[in-house]
Amino acid sequence: MEQIIFGTSGWRGILGEEFTFPNVRKVIRAIADHVIAAGDREKGLVVGYDSRFMGQRFAQEAARVFAGAGIRTYLCDRDTPTPVISHVILQKKTAGAVNFTASHNPYDYNGIKFSPSWGGPALPETTRDIERRIHESSEDDCAVGETLSALLDKGLVLYIDPRSSYLADLESKIDFAALATIGGIAVDPLYGAGRGYLDEPLLRHNVPVRLINTGSDPYFGGFPPEPAEKNIQDLISLVKSVPEIKLGIAVDGDADRFGIIDEDGSYIEPNYIIALLLDYLVRTKGVQGGVARSVATSHLVDAVAAKHGVKLYETPVGFKYIGELISQDKIIIGGEESAGLSIRGHVPEKDGILACFLVAEMVAREGLSLRALLERLYSEVGRYVTRRENITLSPELDGSFPEKMKALPAAFAGVKVDRLITIDGTKCLLADGSWILFRKSGTEPVVRLYGEAASEEKLQVLVRAARDFISQV
Repeated sequence: MEQIIFGTSGWRGILGEEFTFPNVRKVIRAIADHVIAAGDREKGLVVGYDSRFMGQRFAQEAARVFAGAGIRTYLCDRDTPTPVISHVILQKKTAGAVNFTASHNPYDYNGIKFSPSWGGPALPETTRDIERRIHESSEDDCAVGETLSALLDKGLVLYIDPRSSYLADLESKIDFAALATIGGIAVDPLYGAGRGYLDEPLLRHNVPVRLINTGSDPYFGGFPPEPAEKNIQDLISLVKSVPEIKLGIAVDGDADRFGIIDEDGSYIEPNYIIALLLDYLVRTKGVQGGVARSVATSHLVDAVAAKHGVKLYETPVGFKYIGELISQDKIIIGGEESAGLSIRGHVPEKDGILACFLVAEMVAREGLSLRALLERLYSEVGRYVTRRENITLSPELDGSFPEKMKALPAAFAGVKVDRLITIDGTKCLLADGSWILFRKSGTEPVVRLYGEAASEEKLQVLVRAARDFISQV
């Protein structure tokens, strides 16, 4: 068996290749042993899945493995968003949850994500222990005995419907009455687990809604279930073609990431949404506390934090680190450029549903388009333009990359490097406030290059200089 490694959001693999029932049983048994070793067997575990191929079958098999280890399972009765599963953990005070999801990966992937009792993504010390147990286990350790129906009869497996309690919790956090004044909202769950979560509250509050991609399709309409601009062109076309629609909202396959379309059909980068929402929450709701962003996320967040005297936390990439700060009640809001976001008092997990509704509330109550809100913010704190690129490395460049990071130039595009940040990759802070970040992929010969400057022209020059540096043999 190929080595199973938990990344920033668990283990993922291609169905029928790495992701098979025998491998799944080994991972689930290792999670069971981790929970038992922590003394949490009696608390039980939640098991959920998104709308991918075989998700329900894998979840049922996981319930059987957990039952064999003497752990009660709360099994979601349909495909369920990742943030909803996090909500169940906190509500039922379980030892955690297992979620079968590959998030925004293409349709032929599936994955296993473990969330411990605090409700956020597992931290590295937890995943390292699970990995160790996977590699030490044998096929015999993972045998399952009784049928699912027998386990249901015994009460070792209980079906749950977590939707109503999660949506009720959202009612306390979102001004849905204000949303009815926005005009129309176009809603796109991308055939994923957000169906019935992203639309139902709006319809219940008589918000005019146009729905697309709401059926069950494990191929996700032929696109990766990621609400990036290139994948939601049908939502963009809908917003452009219907004057009454003032906002387009979308979530990914497990509804933990968001995509936002302004009234003119413009895709608004998550970087800017995080900063806008921070400003909105402090300015209109008077909330106090810090803000967290990943090292790869726009410094527009920093500028808004400085404007309001809010403490800033910079974290490695991976929402687990931001979620930990939420669980410790240290921050008002935390987000990543990859479209993950949550707020104080909510789950310490990315929640695309919450993010979409917060944006809708902001647009409704401010009475301005997102572009107008962003321009207003720029006039107050300065303009920030960001970009991310992937650079594929030749074998020679791949091998020399670590040494290259030790021999950085004193300047990029003629601008001095003032300081380095190395909490995740190598981030060069430049004298004019711009920055670049080099993050090497752990699974492929790719460098993720992030950059930010005060204008598109300056950013192009900066990114070109960084690209040239990486490409030099």
